[in-house]
Amino acid sequence: MAAPPAFSDIAKAANDLLNKDFYHTQAYNLEVKSTAPNGVSFNVKGKATHESATSASLEGKYNDAPSGIYISNLAFVLQSPPPFYENCFHHTVILQPQSAALLMFYRRSGLTLTNSWTTANSVDTKIELDNKLAKGVKAEVLATYLPSTQGYGAKANLHFKQPNIHSRAFIDLLKGPTATIDATVGHEGFLVGAEAAYDVQKAGITRYSAAIGYTQPVYAAAITATNSLSVFSASYYHKVNAEVEAGAKATWDSKSGNNDVALEVAAKYRLDPMSFAKAKVNDRGIAAVAYNVLLRPGFTLGLGASFDTKKLNEASHKVGAHFQFTG
Repeated sequence: MAAPPAFSDIAKAANDLLNKDFYHTQAYNLEVKSTAPNGVSFNVKGKATHESATSASLEGKYNDAPSGIYISNLAFVLQSPPPFYENCFHHTVILQPQSAALLMFYRRSGLTLTNSWTTANSVDTKIELDNKLAKGVKAEVLATYLPSTQGYGAKANLHFKQPNIHSRAFIDLLKGPTATIDATVGHEGFLVGAEAAYDVQKAGITRYSAAIGYTQPVYAAAITATNSLSVFSASYYHKVNAEVEAGAKATWDSKSGNNDVALEVAAKYRLDPMSFAKAKVNDRGIAAVAYNVLLRPGFTLGLGASFDTKKLNEASHKVGAHFQFTG
């Protein structure tokens, strides 16, 4: 049985349909991914907003896979620990007619190291240990350095996943410190989750949220209450068939001073195995369309536009393009 989604992903199906792969939010977006022969992957990103602001980042990622040494011809016998244990000996005894063999393997925990440097002159480093400390546990350490201001940042994250529970802890070690903890419990498609943030200096909970959901392979529904149970959202996603997906989301902010409910609906149609089109519209009359196509292996093009249907004769419309190269 798979672990339930994280708290922030309880409404992921509908949120992805409504927000992902719409390219009008940026004037252009460029992403180049490549992998070196030694396994180091690189990701270069650049984007420009409609206000002519540009930004970019360079990221390198190295995955030090678990490794070990095979040892044979030993004359003693040990009881092998469970296969998911790290930093210990594992052994297999092979018995055949007129022969016997004892094979031992010492597994060394690997790690994933990610470094990035942005045009805002921020150097970020992340170290990940996935299923190394214990089965289902992922630990992350994140560090940020700002050379121009000599500023520092340090965070530690912990993820725990089991068949019926998914919990996370995000700790900012230098600001506060603050800790955000969330958990999701799932059973036969039903999901219940909660989140709380705690500030050590204030000695109190600064915000809290809750969510419930139901997920099946072809449809999902969720109700969330965020911002200390002041913003309520209800979303629905339906995979109609292999080509068509549809979804909607309604949101009400109890602190906005009015009873207006924001509504947004979206649909996705897969034209062929290499391309798809998306469209959405909200209650304010803003409509958006997008088109994504794999032109050739390693090159994906995305085009998008949004229109204010209440102001068609004004210059309030936006267009954008996304270019992705993978090598």
